[in-house]
Amino acid sequence: MSGTPHYTTKLMGPDATGCAGDTGNTSKASGDCSDMSWDFVVPVSLDDLLKSGAINQYVVQDVLSPKQLPSHLSSFKAALRSQGPLCILEHFDTVYSVLQHCRTVDLTLKEDTLEFLIQVVRGLSVSLPSLLVSGTLSAADRKQQLNAVKMSVFLLCKLTENLESDSCRESIVTAPSKGRKKEKASGKGLQQWDSERETVLQCLTQLLQLDIRSLWNLSLVEEEFVSCVTFCCYKLLENPTIGHMKNKPTRDAIIHVLGVMVKKYNHMLGACVKVIQLLQHFEQLSSVCAQAVSAWSSEYGVKAIVGEIMREIGQKSSDELAREGSGVKAFSSFLSELSTLVPEAMIPNISVLLTHLEGESASMRVAVCEVLGEVLVRVLSGDKLDDSGRADRDRFLDTLQEHIHDAHSHVRARVLQVYSRIVNSKALPLCRYTEVMELAVGRLGDKSVLVCKSAIQLLAAFIAHNPYSCKLSSVDLKKPLEKETAKLKEMREIMSEKAPVAVISAADLWAAMEPEVSHTVQSYLEAGSDAEKEKDDEEEEEGVQDRSDRDTAIQIAQFLRHNKYRQAVCLCVQAHSLYPESPFFSALSDINQDTLLSTLASLFKGPEETQASESVPSDQPPTPQKEGGKEADEGKENELKKQEMLVQYLKDTENFALQVERAIAVINNMLYWKTTTVVQEAVQFCVTAREFSVADSVCGVRKMLPLVWSTDAAVKDAVVQAYRRLYLNPQGDSTRAKAQTLVESLSELMVDASLGTTQCLEEIVQEFFSNENALQASVVQVLWERFSGKRETSALHKRAAVLLLGMAARAEREVVLSNLDTLCSVALGEKVTEDYLLARDTVITITHITDHVRQSKGVPFRLPVDHHLFSCLTQAIADGVVLSDPHWQTFMEQAIRLLYFLAESPDKLCARLLQRSARLLLEQVTEGGEPDQSQMSEGSQDSEQQVSCASLAQLLSLCGAVAFWQVSHLERSVSTELRRRRGEKEEKEEKGEGPVGKNKEGNDSCVEEELGLTGASAEDTEAEFIRKICETELLADGNMLSVFLPLLVKVCSSPGRYSHTQLTTAACLALSQYMMISPTVCKDNIRLLFTVLEKSSLPVVRANTIIALGDLTVRFPNILEPWTPNLYARLCDENASVRLTAITVLTQLVLKDVMKVKGQVSEVAVLLLDPEPHITSLALNFFNELSAKDNAIYNLLPDIISRLSDPERGMKEEDFNTIMKQLFSYITKERQTESLVEKLCQRFRTAKTERQWADLAVSLSLLSMCERGFKKLQECWDCYSDKLAEDAVYQPLLSIMAKLRRRAKPQFKAQVEEFEKKLTAVHTKGLENVESEERELQLEEQTHSEKTQTPLPKSARRPARGRGKSRMDESDLVTPKRSRARPKKVITFSSDEGEDEEDAVMTENETPKVTTPISRTRRTRLRH
Repeated sequence: MSGTPHYTTKLMGPDATGCAGDTGNTSKASGDCSDMSWDFVVPVSLDDLLKSGAINQYVVQDVLSPKQLPSHLSSFKAALRSQGPLCILEHFDTVYSVLQHCRTVDLTLKEDTLEFLIQVVRGLSVSLPSLLVSGTLSAADRKQQLNAVKMSVFLLCKLTENLESDSCRESIVTAPSKGRKKEKASGKGLQQWDSERETVLQCLTQLLQLDIRSLWNLSLVEEEFVSCVTFCCYKLLENPTIGHMKNKPTRDAIIHVLGVMVKKYNHMLGACVKVIQLLQHFEQLSSVCAQAVSAWSSEYGVKAIVGEIMREIGQKSSDELAREGSGVKAFSSFLSELSTLVPEAMIPNISVLLTHLEGESASMRVAVCEVLGEVLVRVLSGDKLDDSGRADRDRFLDTLQEHIHDAHSHVRARVLQVYSRIVNSKALPLCRYTEVMELAVGRLGDKSVLVCKSAIQLLAAFIAHNPYSCKLSSVDLKKPLEKETAKLKEMREIMSEKAPVAVISAADLWAAMEPEVSHTVQSYLEAGSDAEKEKDDEEEEEGVQDRSDRDTAIQIAQFLRHNKYRQAVCLCVQAHSLYPESPFFSALSDINQDTLLSTLASLFKGPEETQASESVPSDQPPTPQKEGGKEADEGKENELKKQEMLVQYLKDTENFALQVERAIAVINNMLYWKTTTVVQEAVQFCVTAREFSVADSVCGVRKMLPLVWSTDAAVKDAVVQAYRRLYLNPQGDSTRAKAQTLVESLSELMVDASLGTTQCLEEIVQEFFSNENALQASVVQVLWERFSGKRETSALHKRAAVLLLGMAARAEREVVLSNLDTLCSVALGEKVTEDYLLARDTVITITHITDHVRQSKGVPFRLPVDHHLFSCLTQAIADGVVLSDPHWQTFMEQAIRLLYFLAESPDKLCARLLQRSARLLLEQVTEGGEPDQSQMSEGSQDSEQQVSCASLAQLLSLCGAVAFWQVSHLERSVSTELRRRRGEKEEKEEKGEGPVGKNKEGNDSCVEEELGLTGASAEDTEAEFIRKICETELLADGNMLSVFLPLLVKVCSSPGRYSHTQLTTAACLALSQYMMISPTVCKDNIRLLFTVLEKSSLPVVRANTIIALGDLTVRFPNILEPWTPNLYARLCDENASVRLTAITVLTQLVLKDVMKVKGQVSEVAVLLLDPEPHITSLALNFFNELSAKDNAIYNLLPDIISRLSDPERGMKEEDFNTIMKQLFSYITKERQTESLVEKLCQRFRTAKTERQWADLAVSLSLLSMCERGFKKLQECWDCYSDKLAEDAVYQPLLSIMAKLRRRAKPQFKAQVEEFEKKLTAVHTKGLENVESEERELQLEEQTHSEKTQTPLPKSARRPARGRGKSRMDESDLVTPKRSRARPKKVITFSSDEGEDEEDAVMTENETPKVTTPISRTRRTRLRH
């Protein structure tokens, strides 16, 4: 059989024998061969087995063809059953042939081969343990078993690699296919291999875990065998899907096989190298490699592998990591993942990673910081650390702290996240809280959104895990801290008084100074000449003459104390000569070094030293009194330490509270950022702060409430969820307790809440009551109990309860409708005058059941006129007219609104109400006596007259409110009802008419539909009907409203006579509401209203008038259009509240296209520099919104510049530059820039002053100049060239050239530089000199060309007509002179002497004329 494989052996000696010599059926021969004389060497590549190898090395001679493989595999299967796993020795070549033809043979054949190999390996795993344990294997048997192991493992690994490659190739090919059948087929094959792959790995693990190393000589397993197994495992790891959750069993099996190889087969270094390579080439394997290294370190005990891999990564240079494909991201992820698995094993080698913190790779810096964080959380935390651990912890924390200010935003963000984990794990030392929190607050202003988010998260973690009391603010903590600090100071003073003063004995001092004194004495005695001694002695002798021996001894001791040793020695020698009998110096009879030193020592220490040392024996026991005093001292020291700790705690708490307050202030402003994720984090922070009862946290919760109206669904959902979490998910043992908690928390939020906050909260509470909830009934019951007084509660909480009931009524009308009697009896009954605020909130609650709020369609819901509610309301309003309650006004406005929303005939009710109120006022005046005109002034001291003026003001306010809501009632309710009835009528007619009638009128209806007259004519008729009522009936003689109009005009036009503040304010507001009724009333009184606006001394009147004029502009735009400059003039009002109102009203009118944008917008631009920040922000918002309109700011800029640079205005240069810088930031289009350059250059011709030139030049420099703009600047050279001598013009133009040069291409850059030289030449030499030089050059060139060229005829040399002139005559560019307006007459208020009352109104010639009527496409209805 030629295709049969042979076992061949190379024999070197004559006695060599073997089984390979046969040429027949070698399988049988080898089976009979009992002497295993060959060795199987694991090849590097598959083809190596076909080549002749070393002595006794196994070689495959023939390879089976694919057709022969099935039969030989059957033989292999039979041999496996009969002979067991050792049959692989005979049938190796069969499986080898399958590997050789792996790409061509069928998948089923390969799967059968794989199954046989698995059985072989399993058989070896079962048979080998008993043989290895017995230790009775002969050399031949050992070699036989070893060859079987190596052959089976080699074949299994190689076949596994091939199948894995086929699987990956198949998944890549079939991935984009769309056919279901192909997907199913391929998926089945892949799924089958996934299960077989795990089986293969389990078999290998089972075999390799045995002690098969004893099969090798000296238990040294060759590297090729290890590489064969590990290469297969690494090949499997390269599968892109190995990291998926479904492949976790396979992944774990690979890790276990490699773990066995690392532990038992000396594969640690190879594994380190391979892990680094896998990370470099397969980024997705970072997590898998980390899990593998962790398992090898912890489960297999090879801890050194962690350090080896860390060293390999640590030795990577920055240049190497910067290269593409370096695997830096994989290294980073690997280290981060590994630190979460085995942080303890990383600590010994962590220093090798710290070098990457100074590198350029941000990813590596992130990884190292995360490693440090995990180590700090998992290992270096707690109070049981030794000194080394604390040192490491502090060093790591310092490193992290430095990188909070890293140059890369990603690193800064991740470090903050690491700190969040540290704080959440309570691993941050208390002493670092304030410092890290201060850094986190600083990062709130980071330009990176990710850093801001991370900083907010860290601050929230600080609040959630702080050891201090967050409930107290820094202000609350200040007094306790001062008190305890003073107490500590007092205790320290007491302790310092009692404590013995630490005194250094003279003997100790002498011992310290003795070496220097000895050296001085020696140098004195060894002086070179007696002249020096005599000189020193003479200097000292002068002072000794007048002193006694005792004084001299004291002086010597002082010299010694002041380190004047030589003077002390000299004086001592001199004193002996003067006082030889003195006991102080008697020892100096023989002057030498010892006697001098002893004398100086005795003089310095004195006799007390020896007496003190001898007075008390050292072994004398202490007295009981001393022991008791010692215990008392220890107790006081303990108290002092406790006090010091308390003071330090209070200081830390105060610092923490200050940082929290700073953070809250910044994060509250971040709630309105445009970045959704930042807003969401800010909302979560506010929720966390509120849950932990942080001081001032309610302000953030309230500030985020308007975000329920956000157009961003994510932001809106975040706010709604936050309020649900805080207020709508209460904690409690029972439903009743939960309801009480919910009501209590919502009531606290409602207390002192603004109108905007209440409206926003309505949206959330309505949603709560709209959804079915078990708490709804209990919550409503608790609210009614609070409101009705069944439960004792404050007035504020009672008002909050009734408002919450109104919010519930929006979802369910019956909540309020069924309890109207309760509302009337509690809040609108006899005690209504005691609390008008409660009455007002009750009226607001009742309004929620009306159709206007609920926006319901169908038959309008209204109550009859004789309903008890309306009698209570009218009585409360009328009684309040003659009272001086400050809250009556707001109650009245809401009550009149409710009457018109809910009553059947509100006009009749209000007419009777006005009659009743006027009668009560007249009765009050009659009782108090008729006042004369002088008593109506504010100078009157009569309190009764003051009361009557206030009452009259309240009556006029009532009239204005009735007039306003009457018009609203007609245009909204009546008009809507007319449309509804018309619709019902048309539906009935359509149902009643048959098909015959429809055919008869078919032609007419088609014509009407084509002309658009089907519904339009009916709507116009209804609108005309409403307008006619307003024109003719509302102020007719029989109507109550008409009675008060002359009185309103009289009060408004005579401020001198009616100077009461409240009366004037109410009259002006009521007059403006009357003017809303019809154009006739508006025209008749518009001049009077603008007179009040300009000349009233009361800011509140001017502000109210601006608001009223804004409403009138919407309703009657053509009447108000000529008065637009007067409205803009209020932007310059001296009062900030008036300016604020003016900018708010004008912003609404301009942005809603009600008012035309004109040059007066320059007054808005001036407000960009207003001292009030709120006004500045509104002005900035005005221009931001205006810039969204096409070319609006572009069209206005020239006029704004002209007005602001007008010398008569006198604006400072800095202010002008600031305003222009903001306005020019909106010019972004090249075409706009080019056009503005031309317009601004042309204005140089008309500018008269140097300041105007400078302003124009600065404006040019603020433009984002482009190439087209530069060319236009060159074309307009004649406009500004004569002004270049001025520095204020030259410098801005020079800055334009500098900007253009930066980003210019070479050709364009040359043009810019040439033009810059021209600018500089004109600036330095003057335009005339430069032009004369240019003319001379042109003449020279002309004469040169005439000499070289043929002269032309005279006619040809004659210049063309008009060519010498400029394109445009200068007279065309001159701005026409401003016509002087006729001087206005002086308008004065009427005096108390009774001057003509009409003098306060503008004269006819002051009234602006209608210039441009504003056409309206449809009738404008009254705005609310």
